[in-house]
Amino acid sequence: MRHDDIWRAIDTLAAERGLSTSGLARSAGLDPTSFNPSKRRAEDGRLRWPSTESIAKILAATGASFDAFAALVRGSRSLAHSRMERVKRSTIPLIGLAQAGQDGFFDDAGYPAGAGWEQIDLPSANAGLADDPLAYGLTIQGDSMEPVYRAGDVIIVSPSAPVRAGDRVVARTRSGEVMAKLLARRTARRIELASFNPDHAMRAFSPGEIAAIHRIVWASQ
Repeated sequence: MRHDDIWRAIDTLAAERGLSTSGLARSAGLDPTSFNPSKRRAEDGRLRWPSTESIAKILAATGASFDAFAALVRGSRSLAHSRMERVKRSTIPLIGLAQAGQDGFFDDAGYPAGAGWEQIDLPSANAGLADDPLAYGLTIQGDSMEPVYRAGDVIIVSPSAPVRAGDRVVARTRSGEVMAKLLARRTARRIELASFNPDHAMRAFSPGEIAAIHRIVWASQ
């Protein structure tokens, strides 16, 4: 069990309820800053772990079982439908692709966070995304994905969807760059991201350079 696994599970638990980590802490009667990224490491770099009491309180507040939380710690991307009623919604958050690379728009687990997001209606063709509390939208900027995606197109991204080679994805690097690409290849040592536009070269990264890769499930063309 790793430090990052515990915090990712808390982030996911919050997202399952349509909450920020501050909202989750508040709903459990905790200090709203209890789960903030700044509280996860001390100033000298030492790891800080959530207390068993705080975990017990957020489980009670959300109705999640300890087994369900343990599954998140082990790497499950979401809680089972039978363990927690998902929050259905008719809108999803939306920002520009370039804006998505700025600090404050995603939490450490790669899920939408903070203020500054607009809201757009879910397209009727993807009504199933009402069950996905992690889905978000991005407005395409640039020409690297032409002619498939053009500047101004809106894409919807589902962090809960499985990702395989050949999928169209949004990748976010740990340095803050966010890009819409084609996942060409993914191994234990190398991630290759391709553009549809031949004027843009293949991008290659080590897995440690990538913070998140989420699948594109809908586009507005």
